[in-house]
Amino acid sequence: MKKLLCAVSAFALLIPAMALAQSAFNGTWKTDPSSIHDTGKPIVITLKGGMFSCSCSNPAYTVKTDGEDHPVTGHPGFDTVAVKIVDDHTIEQTLKKAGKVVETLTVTGSADGKSATEEMTNDSGSTPVTGKAGLVKVAKAPMGSHLLAGSWKMKNIDNVSDNGLAYTYKVDGSDVSLSTPTGDSYAAKIGGPAVPYQTSMGANDTVSVKKLGPNSLRETYERGGKVLSTSTMTVSADGKSMKTVSHDMHNDITTTSTARKQ
Repeated sequence: MKKLLCAVSAFALLIPAMALAQSAFNGTWKTDPSSIHDTGKPIVITLKGGMFSCSCSNPAYTVKTDGEDHPVTGHPGFDTVAVKIVDDHTIEQTLKKAGKVVETLTVTGSADGKSATEEMTNDSGSTPVTGKAGLVKVAKAPMGSHLLAGSWKMKNIDNVSDNGLAYTYKVDGSDVSLSTPTGDSYAAKIGGPAVPYQTSMGANDTVSVKKLGPNSLRETYERGGKVLSTSTMTVSADGKSMKTVSHDMHNDITTTSTARKQ
């Protein structure tokens, strides 16, 4: 989640080191789940004929809905997916890496099929992250599909555990570092080259950091030389809140959120 909730950036050589040392970004921040809003393309789920596919991942994957583990490729965080149709309104997904469960997702649709609730537990980090999201259907699926098939957009997020919302920045001169309760971290130079983004998911992602203004920073995340996402943060004049605008290149989704300094 942190990748969708942070950022850093470009006039670094023009900002005195002392000003950076007293950066408004220093400290621990916690995102308000009610402030998270998405705009852009919907997520498309296909669920018909005993097969499941979803555009939510890059690359998208297609597996049988028999509840068994099926291998998928191109995903550093998981290598098998199991999809089980619980009933006409509910499906369960289990993602594993080397036989270990890294994430479980349960999606339950409303009686009319126009909305759904997704409950998630992510075990990929040093501590589990749990959360719940509300979804709204924006396009129907072909006739004969499961009720949860179709195009969906996020309506709201709530009940997220604190370790999935908090993160800490430290800026000292041109040095910037990030750490999260789940074990993600990096240490970079503002305006410098991309550095490894340390994560238990095992992805070979990198992040570069630039400064856009006195209280505005941007992070650019890449994998294999291709930009995955960007996050731009702006701290308020009083230093108590931070607005983040993140863009997911694969799904073309822009997410905005607000965090409070703890």
